Amino acid sequence: MSLPSAAALRRATHDDIPALVDLVTRAYRGDASRAGWTTEADLLDGNRIDPEVLAADLARPRSVVPVLEQDGRLLACAHVAEDDGAGYFGMFAVDPALQRGGIGKQVLAECERIARDEWGLPVMRMTVIDVRAELIAFYERRGYRRTGVFKPFPYGDARFGLPRRDDLRFEVLEKPLRAEAAA
Repeated sequence: MSLPSAAALRRATHDDIPALVDLVTRAYRGDASRAGWTTEADLLDGNRIDPEVLAADLARPRSVVPVLEQDGRLLACAHVAEDDGAGYFGMFAVDPALQRGGIGKQVLAECERIARDEWGLPVMRMTVIDVRAELIAFYERRGYRRTGVFKPFPYGDARFGLPRRDDLRFEVLEKPLRAEAAA
């Protein structure tokens, strides 16, 4: 599936923050998220993205939030930034009613293009909750590999959610973006 007709990719602005928070929350939390396959409703309650953190991400250099928009409605988004000489991909969300239709792959490809072509970065990294096997498999089919590097989940920081279990942690996934990075 290609982009819905009349849908366009653009970069988010500060004015998009409320709509971004809504989209990301619907994609990951609560009953609305269960319509899609990216739900974290059984793992976490509360926020998925904090508006103040998002505002800071939009304001810093080499940090953008591409959004797919149609008729003023955000359909998908992601955050891409430079982090320690690599691209960092996160906050990936597609409206639950539109998941499995291919538009997310196009947003991911745009983030990879920004990191590779605009910023000249050799690799893209992300962190994924390691119990999310289906999500990790999605990224592996797109060339990401599991690194075996784990990071702790920010327990006690409600800005990133209220865990429903005590065994959450992130695994770093990585993908080369340039030919010399793959060699």
